[in-house]
Amino acid sequence: MKKIIKYFKHISFVLSSLLLFYFIYESEIYLRGTNREYYFSYYFVLSAIILFSSISFVSKENLKSYLKIIFISIIFTLYVTESYLTFFNDPLKNRIIIYKKKTGNSYDTRTIFEIYEDLYKKDKTVVIDVPPAYHLDKKNNTLIPLAGISNSKTVNCNENGYYSMYQSDRFGFNNPDNEWDKKNIEFFLVGDSYAQGECVNRPNDMTSVLRKLSKKSALNLGYASSGPLVEYATLREYLRPNVKNVIWIYFEYNDLNDLNRELKNKTLNKYLQNLSFIQNLKFKQNEINEINRTVVRQQKEMRRDQSVKNKNIKHKILKFIRLNKLKNNIQKEIPLKKKSDTFDDFHKILKNAKDLSNKNKSNFYFVYLPEFSRYKSKYNNDTYKKIKTIVGKLNIPFIDIDKEVFKKESNPLELFPFELPGHYNVKGYKKVSEAIYNFILDQ
Repeated sequence: MKKIIKYFKHISFVLSSLLLFYFIYESEIYLRGTNREYYFSYYFVLSAIILFSSISFVSKENLKSYLKIIFISIIFTLYVTESYLTFFNDPLKNRIIIYKKKTGNSYDTRTIFEIYEDLYKKDKTVVIDVPPAYHLDKKNNTLIPLAGISNSKTVNCNENGYYSMYQSDRFGFNNPDNEWDKKNIEFFLVGDSYAQGECVNRPNDMTSVLRKLSKKSALNLGYASSGPLVEYATLREYLRPNVKNVIWIYFEYNDLNDLNRELKNKTLNKYLQNLSFIQNLKFKQNEINEINRTVVRQQKEMRRDQSVKNKNIKHKILKFIRLNKLKNNIQKEIPLKKKSDTFDDFHKILKNAKDLSNKNKSNFYFVYLPEFSRYKSKYNNDTYKKIKTIVGKLNIPFIDIDKEVFKKESNPLELFPFELPGHYNVKGYKKVSEAIYNFILDQ
C-alpha cells in the first residue's frame, strides 16, 4: 500500500507538471493569450496538485523550510512573468512584421491621440469617436449621448496597419449624411463596434456593403462598447418611419458584460422601465457635441500626463514592483459573471426592441457574431445556447454568422486582421454582410 501511495505521489507530480506546462504553452504561446480565462481553472487545479504532491515528499521537520521555498518560488515566478510582460510581450510586434511582409509598408504605431494631434494641426475639425460607455459612470450627467460628434472627420481605430476614419453624419454616426434624407430605408443597423465598422474605412463596413449589394439606402447606428440597453435606447431615439428591416447586431464576447454595466445607469434604465421615456437626442446634437468634445479634451490631457509619467524611471520601477502588467492582464481576462437576471433583462430588452420595430412596421432580425477565440481553442457555447433560446422564444429570425460564414471557411482566422485577435478585417466584414443580405433576401 505504501508503495502504491509513493508511486501515486510521484506520478501525480510529474503528470500535473507536464500538463501545466502544456496548458501554459497552448494558452500563452500558441493562442497568444487570446483565451486565457478558459485555462484559469486548469492552472488552479494543477498547481494545487503539484503543491500538495510536493509537500507530501517532505517530513514534518522540513515543512517550514519547504514552505519558505514555495513562497520564494511564487514571488520569483510572479516577477519573471512581470518581466516577460514588460520587456518581451509587445502586442504590436506580430502585426508590424506581418503588415510589412504583406504590404511593404510600415505599420502606423502611433497612439490614437498622437495621430489625432498630428491631424488636428492641419484640420481643427478632426475629432475622436466617443462611445456612449464613456458617459455611463458620470454621476452628474443627466443626458447620455448615444453617438459621437456630428459632421466631423472622426479618427476610429487601428488593427490593420492604418487608422480607420470616417466623416460622421448629423447625429454623430458612421454614415454619409444624405442617407438620413432618403424617403425609404432598407436596412437599419444597431449594435456595437462591429456594427459601427471598426477598424475599416467606408465602403468596407457592413452597412456600406449592404448599400452596395441592395443598391438601396441603409443607416448604421452602431457604436463601440455599446451593449443591448444602449442599442435599445438608440432604436427608441433614432428609429424613423419607412424602415423596412431593423438588424440587431449581437457580439458574443462582451455584449452581456456591457449590459451589466449599462443596467447600473439611472438614465438608461428609464428606457427599460418606462416605454414612453425619451431624451429627444435628435434635437440636442449641439449639447451632445459639447459633452463629447469635453471628453476628448479630458482624455487628451490625461493621456499626455500619463505619457510623461510613463517616461519617468521612478514610475516605471514602481509599476514593476506593483506587478501592474500582470494585474492588468488578469483583470482583462476575467469575464464578468453572466447572471441569470442579466439574461432576463436581455430578454425584456430584445422583446421591447422587436415590439418597437413591429409597431414601426419594420422587420426585425437578430445577427449573432462569433469572437476570435472560438476558432483558436475549445469554445464554451453555453451563452450561445441561452441567447439562441431567448431569440427563438421571441420568434425573431436568428442569423448565425458562425454557421453562415465562418464554418464554411477552410481557415476562419483569415477573416481577422493578420489572423490575430481583433474585429473582422475587410474580407470578414464583406462575408458577414453578404450572409445577412442573402438571409433577408430569402425571407
